[in-house]
Amino acid sequence: MSKLILVRHGESSGNKERIFATSPHDLPLTELGYRQAYAAAQRIAQLFHPERVVTSAYHRASETARIIAGALALPLEVVPDLHEREIGAHRGRSYDSFLTEADYDPQRPWAWKPQGGESYEDVQARVGPILDRLAAAHPNSEVIVVSHGGVMTCLWAYATGRWDNAYVPPNCGIVLIEHGPKGYCQPQIIDEGEHAADAGG
Repeated sequence: MSKLILVRHGESSGNKERIFATSPHDLPLTELGYRQAYAAAQRIAQLFHPERVVTSAYHRASETARIIAGALALPLEVVPDLHEREIGAHRGRSYDSFLTEADYDPQRPWAWKPQGGESYEDVQARVGPILDRLAAAHPNSEVIVVSHGGVMTCLWAYATGRWDNAYVPPNCGIVLIEHGPKGYCQPQIIDEGEHAADAGG
């Protein structure tokens, strides 16, 4: 059984201010974000025996992964396609800015694509194969996967085959997805982080 331990990055300045990033590298972790990352490492050490950490290249995720990998003395690998949803024309805008878009359907939010950006369906098509590759490459071991709120929601839907009730994790929330001979098991919420935060990367 492969155990994929998904971790959302710690609180970033964009989470705190409730704005989407203007670029992949302009959202550092806050002091709370650093505390959350260290707490996530401690929680993982109590429950699992991971062999490596893989991470999105975006700074808020890679910095969280660096802290976790350092605390657990694990090798760290950057996987570029694990990055958060491209929000296009909404870069630098409020998390709520898309609610006023005429084509946004709150009943099917995963299908909405911002101008110049990605829908969550697009993100799932990008990150789902990464989960498959990790499960295949580590069939009897545990791997930490540090990414983003949107990415983890898409992976939850990918594992379950359903978008409705797909879980949106808080900062440094931890979700376990196991994979065996019959495919993916139902994802499990392991930890909801130090403080809950809204989705937004």
